[in-house]
Amino acid sequence: MERKTKVHAEDNRHDILIKREFELPLNLLFKAYTEADIFEQWMNTKVVKFDIQKHGSFRFETTDPSGNKHGFNGSIHDFIPNHKITRTFEIENSPFPVQLEFLEFEKRSADTSQLTIHMIFKSAEVRDQILKLPFTQGLSMALNRLEKIVNNL
Repeated sequence: MERKTKVHAEDNRHDILIKREFELPLNLLFKAYTEADIFEQWMNTKVVKFDIQKHGSFRFETTDPSGNKHGFNGSIHDFIPNHKITRTFEIENSPFPVQLEFLEFEKRSADTSQLTIHMIFKSAEVRDQILKLPFTQGLSMALNRLEKIVNNL
């Protein structure tokens, strides 16, 4: 089975390009990223703060199987409804520095849409460390959940 989430990472670069097509109308895909109750479901997380608008910020927490909490936060730098979100993203209490993310939402048809995420890291080395984690698998699983959950709303 072909993986729906395409992750492109060129050698010696400090960025990743992710593309994913969804069997979802554009407005529902965008809601999954901007409404806390939907975000909690597909990210399998607890939203602590979710002010998704220009100059807003967010914070959420996950709990691993051992009961350890992990925090994630960021700031929204640009926000155009149903089109784009530009944000920072930080994994708290980790060796990874903050990254910059450009999320672009595109209508493909009345019932389909595409998400393109351009992630920029401090260095190629940091990016490569992220890619050694189960990053691609985890991202694919989360986006699969997003599509399933939003389709059932």
